[in-house]
Amino acid sequence: MSASETKTPLTARRGASLSGTITVPGDKSISHRALMFGLLTVGETRISGLLEGEDVLNTAKVCRQLGATVTRTGEGAWTVHGVGVGGLKQPEAALDFGNSGTGCRLMMGVVGCHPIRATFDGDASLRKRPMRRALDPLELFGVRVVAQGEGGRLPITIEGPSDAVPVTYESPVASAQVKSAVLLAGLNAPGITTVIEKEATRDHTERMLSHFGAEVTVTPHGEHGRRIDLVGQPELKAAPVVVPADPSSAAFPIVAAAIVPGSDVTVTGVMMNPLRTGLITTLQEMGADIELVNPRVESGEDIADLRVRGSKLRGVDVPAHRAPAMIDEYPILAVAASFAEGPTRMNGLHELRVKESDRLAAVAAGLAAAGVDHTIEGDDLIVAGNGKAPGGGTVATHMDHRIAMSFLVMGLATTKPMTVDDTGFIATSFPDFVGLMRGLGADFA
Repeated sequence: MSASETKTPLTARRGASLSGTITVPGDKSISHRALMFGLLTVGETRISGLLEGEDVLNTAKVCRQLGATVTRTGEGAWTVHGVGVGGLKQPEAALDFGNSGTGCRLMMGVVGCHPIRATFDGDASLRKRPMRRALDPLELFGVRVVAQGEGGRLPITIEGPSDAVPVTYESPVASAQVKSAVLLAGLNAPGITTVIEKEATRDHTERMLSHFGAEVTVTPHGEHGRRIDLVGQPELKAAPVVVPADPSSAAFPIVAAAIVPGSDVTVTGVMMNPLRTGLITTLQEMGADIELVNPRVESGEDIADLRVRGSKLRGVDVPAHRAPAMIDEYPILAVAASFAEGPTRMNGLHELRVKESDRLAAVAAGLAAAGVDHTIEGDDLIVAGNGKAPGGGTVATHMDHRIAMSFLVMGLATTKPMTVDDTGFIATSFPDFVGLMRGLGADFA
């Protein structure tokens, strides 16, 4: 039975302090991209530390459908023998991405400018999520949308042009997925494809393009933005990828250690890309005791070990321009804010409304279930914060892994236990979340 057919609730209780050293799963963003770049490269791409969650495994399966030989050689160790830019084969069946919006939107870019027809699909949750934001720029290249669900939702069938044209695209939303879809489509278009973004978003695609030998130039644009120019139709060169630990997954044990008094937890090998460390910056502003140990660089990405001790937190104002660097971390930040003294205002959270669930509404409902005072003003979330949270409620996760993990972490510090209605979807990004957290001393029952 799938996770959507049988719910697996779990309750978190306040207990002793948390302690220990853990390694969280590999970064999901890098894992998806490593497989896709392997597909677009002739020769063997070796990947270590790949996140073996459902989302990434679905991307691996889709790469096989498009002509790559994808092999698991050990725990987190994979090889991809790709077909090269322009070499994708016509898939015989629909490309099913399960719960993964990242996998689906990025692969639309990969496939878009190839002269093949492909149908993109996913589970019930993914079928509710908007895809037009990725399709609109692809149509500028000459991609044709043959069929789509209501409101530009899955299932969607696209057909690539025989001769794609390069585009200059100014993104109306701060979305790394949309930017990446455009750049990946631009790989198989002649000439220069340009993306201009008003707010700089995660730059993993640009870094990996360089790592695999593409000619990509990034320059500042305006106050917080960037301009990315990519020379199309390169011959990508196979390169090994070491996947760092996912900062979005590390966020859960980090916040747990910060809010449970007396805790001392180290999370090893965490990606410290400056466009992904918004949560760390914000927690440090709140007074969290977070120490960076052994900073280093692997496969073009900055990483470090993070030592976190229990801390007294204070409320802060989180600027809207930081949102792209921590868009997946707002649910767990809202949990941290519940234990801070004074209000925390998170500005400009529009993107949360189009995640696995309407995450802004889901976070607000979870805070209400925990008895935490909060308000939503437009796209801003304000958490009152008085140093403690009552707890005692049950949270509806809406098939959203981050909502489930966030409120389980919350229950480790609330006065009364917190229950989440379903933990099945945690496996999409963090398969051993419960086991690792129990190893630190978390009381989940």
